[in-house]
Amino acid sequence: MTKAKDMKSILVIYTGGTVGMVRDKVSGFLVPLDFSEVSKHVPELDYAGICVEAVSFDSPIDSSDVTPRHWRSIAVTVMDCIDRYDGFVVLHGTDTMAYTASALSFMLEGLRKPVIFTGSQLPIGVPRTDGRENLLSALMLAAHETEGEPTIQEVAVYFGNYLFRGNRTHKESAQSLQALISPNHPPLVETGVEFQINTSSLWRPDRDHRAQLRLHPGMRTEVAWVPLFPGMPMEGLRRTLDWEDLRGVVLATFGSGNAPASPILQDVLKEVRNREVTVVNVTQCGHGGVHPELYATSHMLAGCGVIPGGDMTTEAALTKLMHVLALTDDAERIRDLMTTNLRGELTSHQKVPAQGHGPAGARGLEAN
Repeated sequence: MTKAKDMKSILVIYTGGTVGMVRDKVSGFLVPLDFSEVSKHVPELDYAGICVEAVSFDSPIDSSDVTPRHWRSIAVTVMDCIDRYDGFVVLHGTDTMAYTASALSFMLEGLRKPVIFTGSQLPIGVPRTDGRENLLSALMLAAHETEGEPTIQEVAVYFGNYLFRGNRTHKESAQSLQALISPNHPPLVETGVEFQINTSSLWRPDRDHRAQLRLHPGMRTEVAWVPLFPGMPMEGLRRTLDWEDLRGVVLATFGSGNAPASPILQDVLKEVRNREVTVVNVTQCGHGGVHPELYATSHMLAGCGVIPGGDMTTEAALTKLMHVLALTDDAERIRDLMTTNLRGELTSHQKVPAQGHGPAGARGLEAN
């Protein structure tokens, strides 16, 4: 597409997924879309005032196969092209979109341009597709300005008429066209006849703390996600956590952060702590977060050195832990970073000091 002088330039990064499929006229099979000809499939772009260019993974993949290596590839592409484009749209499969969007938010510190993920439940090349509207709205939001600056200055996810903060999203449904939700943070934008921008929900760090754009490519993968369940064999948990290279654990607990009052569980957590493995507590519930001050069972976890994860999603907690462990080995610094709202992934609350072992909690969080 030829760029007019006042047109915004948006780079589409195609990684794979349902959205990028069209039906081949000869075979009748679904085949990957040629994004160099994206306007043919979304002709409305010709009237949107946006210059769209596209790059693709050499071999587009199912999002179930995405790894931190792919996260780095997307982040490096954004960094390499940050001065040439006004914004970025990443087309990605829905199954792990929330993980990738969360990871990118931590890898791209000081981001001041939009990086918007989108996809679809139905291929863009079939009737009733949600892909065309998702792609078009994501592109228009990536080009949107407010008072001469990008309206969106963070990693976000657009799906089903809503733009969400990327590290607040979770895939809720395998069937609904509103596949992704943001359980603990309001939408950034709702798209109806007009864009309804929720200014108070946008990520805007204090100007005194604004960092220069910086890539953090490291992601430590020696982590585990462990959901508790009633009757869980604690000796089995001990064996699960006996991995020699283990560096971090996201422990998915009941309700507001509760766990069985089991002496064996306490022993297991203390053993893990003594090996300098970081354990973060998040809730299994779809909404809300952990509050270790409410119940004795959650207070017990804090006494074993477990870090409260607030209202972070599992996806955000895991990717943030991978990011933080790549930054430092210092236990006090890890605790400080995990309980600090780095990219809007965490709702402000009073810090809970470490108990029984390890450093005290860091300074109180700032609201955003």
